[in-house]
Amino acid sequence: MFTRFLTTVAALGLSAGMASAEYKLTILHTNDFHARFEPISKYDSGCREGDNAEGKCFGGSARLVTAIAEARARAANSILVDGGDQFQGSLFYTYYKGQVAAEMMNKLGYDGMTVGNHEFDDGPEVLRGFMDAVGFPVLMSNADVSAEPHLAGVLQKSTVIEREGEKIGLIGLTPEDTHDLASPGKNISFSDPVAAVQGEVDRLTAEGVNKIVVLSHSGYGVDQEVAAGTTGVDVIVGGHTNTYLSNTSDKAAGPYPTMVNGVAIVQAYAYGKFLGELNVTFDDAGTIVEASGEPLIMDGNVVEDSDTVARIGELAQPLDEIRNKVVAQTAAAVEGDRKVCRIQECQMGNLVADAMLARVKDQGVSIAFANSGGIRASLEPGEVTMGEVLTVLPFQNTLSTFEISGAGLVSALENGVSQVEEVKGRFPQVAGLKFTWDASVAPNEGRIQQVMVAEGDGFVPIDAEKTYMVVTNDYVRNGGDGYKIFAGDDKNAYDFGPDLADVLAEYLAAQGAYQPYTDGRIAQK
Repeated sequence: MFTRFLTTVAALGLSAGMASAEYKLTILHTNDFHARFEPISKYDSGCREGDNAEGKCFGGSARLVTAIAEARARAANSILVDGGDQFQGSLFYTYYKGQVAAEMMNKLGYDGMTVGNHEFDDGPEVLRGFMDAVGFPVLMSNADVSAEPHLAGVLQKSTVIEREGEKIGLIGLTPEDTHDLASPGKNISFSDPVAAVQGEVDRLTAEGVNKIVVLSHSGYGVDQEVAAGTTGVDVIVGGHTNTYLSNTSDKAAGPYPTMVNGVAIVQAYAYGKFLGELNVTFDDAGTIVEASGEPLIMDGNVVEDSDTVARIGELAQPLDEIRNKVVAQTAAAVEGDRKVCRIQECQMGNLVADAMLARVKDQGVSIAFANSGGIRASLEPGEVTMGEVLTVLPFQNTLSTFEISGAGLVSALENGVSQVEEVKGRFPQVAGLKFTWDASVAPNEGRIQQVMVAEGDGFVPIDAEKTYMVVTNDYVRNGGDGYKIFAGDDKNAYDFGPDLADVLAEYLAAQGAYQPYTDGRIAQK
């Protein structure tokens, strides 16, 4: 509330000194859409048959078509931009890669987007195919792509668009740790976001551009650091942390916009559940004198565009046989929300880790290790379809087994809890192991206080010298999410096990009506 008070005071102070020449611009924005072309449930998973007609679901491209058209009509002078991560998250991406995203974004008329880390999930080649298919610039300022043949000379750091005779600079920003999060390949290097943004601001300013919008897939915290550490930025349209900003909801992480150093920072949660609508007024020097707005919820009150519904239905036909198959049942909803699973033990984390361990326990594997960033949705109670399983685990990861010392496991757990404050996906969900950690200790300086491993009918302290057999997914085994200690050819590893989604579906099917639970395997001091 205090932050919002300061924001209001700042806005009023700016308004008091307004120059006579004003330029008004509405910035419509989305982020972290993750291939949710169809409506989603309140659990961010697929919308069940009948629920959408009853007004119980949210989002989907057809609602965005309507909402964006209405917002443009209200604003007259507007742009539409995206904060990254259009890729990955449903069978649409698994089957079509970036083709459907390109088609829908072209239909919606985007003016620009930044590269999210998931745009690199299938390497630079798939990103390049998407870029060739869209009619707007895709941007990334904090990376050197000159050695990557698919992107060199094509992927730009920034661009300039015009509205009502005024130039607007757009700058792209991608997570600096994208190598830990996706598969950009060895030819791309990422750099500090503050320096990269300032370099592009200086270049654009020298060209006479005085209205600058950063499209940032770097997270709410980094966006505030960029705003505080640069000059000349006016607006940051964010993504990556799926942050909900609002002036009306007590569930918001901060005000919309969040003002830092005169910069208006916005983000609109994820999955197409909201359309951001920021109304900005600039003076003749290009300085913001007023910034206001609110994310618009894409609920059942937003009428779906019928042509888009039909097109999505057509694209869905090859997917339906797979995703509509009922594979299991749950006795209650299984909590998989990122806000829970990325900071503590969660029901979905236990389910995934238990399923992994059960699959390979007869091979002598005793510990399962899952990154929370791989868990993308919750499950509703009742029948579970394969489509819902694939929404929870969309990345086509395979089971990987390997050997590591107890000391190595403790180091891995240190990495897992090293970025809890930033709600990062490296937080570990485990089975066959219990641990206690202390957030008051500095990251990687001994946050892990106690580790116990399953032995016989109970648990015993981990032995630093002993070698343990562990199961994880191939992404984590090969160093993803900072788990470099798991990587290498010295681990007697096998990275080509069954698909994790199939493992989860088969495990659930064997449980009857699965009852979700937590049991204290992860504790915080």
